[in-house]
Amino acid sequence: MKILAKSGLVLLVCHAITANATIAVTNVTAGSGHCMFLKSDGTLWAAGQNDYGQLGDGTDGMFNCTNKLERISVNNVVKIAAGGDTTMLIKSDGSFWIAGYNGYDQLGDGTSNSTNRFECIVASNVIAAAAGDFHNIFVKSDGSLWGMGDNEYGELGNGALNFVNTPEELVSNGVVAVAAGAAHSLFLKSDGSVWGMGYNQFGQIGDGAFTRSVGSPEEIISNNVVAIAAGDDNSFFIKSDGSLWAVGSDSFGQFGDGMYQFTNRPEQIVSAGVVAIAAGTGHALFIKSDGSLWGMGYNDIGQLGDGTYNTTNIPEQIVSSGVIAVAAGAFSSVFLKADGSVWTMGDDWEGQLGDGFLDDETAVPEEVYPLPQPILTESVSDTTNLQFTAACQFGGTFYLLATSNLTQSVNLWTPVATNTISDRNNSVFSATLTPTAFSGVGQQFYILQSK
Repeated sequence: MKILAKSGLVLLVCHAITANATIAVTNVTAGSGHCMFLKSDGTLWAAGQNDYGQLGDGTDGMFNCTNKLERISVNNVVKIAAGGDTTMLIKSDGSFWIAGYNGYDQLGDGTSNSTNRFECIVASNVIAAAAGDFHNIFVKSDGSLWGMGDNEYGELGNGALNFVNTPEELVSNGVVAVAAGAAHSLFLKSDGSVWGMGYNQFGQIGDGAFTRSVGSPEEIISNNVVAIAAGDDNSFFIKSDGSLWAVGSDSFGQFGDGMYQFTNRPEQIVSAGVVAIAAGTGHALFIKSDGSLWGMGYNDIGQLGDGTYNTTNIPEQIVSSGVIAVAAGAFSSVFLKADGSVWTMGDDWEGQLGDGFLDDETAVPEEVYPLPQPILTESVSDTTNLQFTAACQFGGTFYLLATSNLTQSVNLWTPVATNTISDRNNSVFSATLTPTAFSGVGQQFYILQSK
């Protein structure tokens, strides 16, 4: 805490209050309109859309979204995944839990009822999961692949085109990772091969065809793949040499190949150095081994974070270093830095950026965890008044508190001014005070808090 003395007053400049601000975030994920953050202590935090209870906080409905990070009442979480309007988590005991929309039986609980609390679907041995728009898939420790939900286009790969309302085994062994697009699925085997099934109208299965559906798994790449990702209508792969490959729809330039077209065979996009990839509805982001973040594709809501709203079909650097994980929502993006901080950009109409604002967007990455410190300044405007201002990089209600006794507990300090910041273009706390209210009490101390 920094103490500044001026004009017989003492001004305390402190961080806005945030819960557990010293605990680093270890993983991030994003659905259509919500984001989820996992901390190193196994706690889960959420922001954004909650129409169907996908935040898992016990509420639902269009008026129950949140534009600030909210602690969800689950513990011991080790992995998270989100897609569409559902969220999935895996706990340290291997149990698999899910919350959100269930109109296509994708929760796998035997019903079509959405839920706003996480419910356990599998008791143990789950190691990975992925969510599509209306289907979900997961992997067990024995390498088996399981799925449930919508199967209209064969996205479950079970040879049928029927809904599945409880987990069904799709592949018996060898699977180590999964990814899901809007209506197609990908899985990676331990031998480095990638397989796909489901909707293929844009060639996203990569089998050389443009067909309505692929009902059984087909091999796309036979070896050397180490990571996979799926956008709405496309698929991405990283090989062991660090090269990045893509197949399917490139209508917004999200392949970064300088074109806007479809392809039904995987093509190389970047020759080396790629370590992670994420894809949204029309944009893609990847991380290189030097920690730099790159993006390409649709950008009309600022989801690439390059400071513009211009779509690009060539990869451009967004952040130069320090990035270790990335996730893409429908029209928003979130990334994690090595210091445990979380940054977001793009669509914020449902509060999914977690910055305290709502119904807007930002084209520049902004830090949302830990929240940036508001810079409080004080000046004497005339002989009787003091002017306080603070640049607030996030929304919310800010409280200026005062006391003449610095040893007093902060919750006993006197509130002297309150501002609610709801517009990022007008994000300055301002208060004019007449110190006569505190005459005779000696030196005065001030502190700014956010809740």
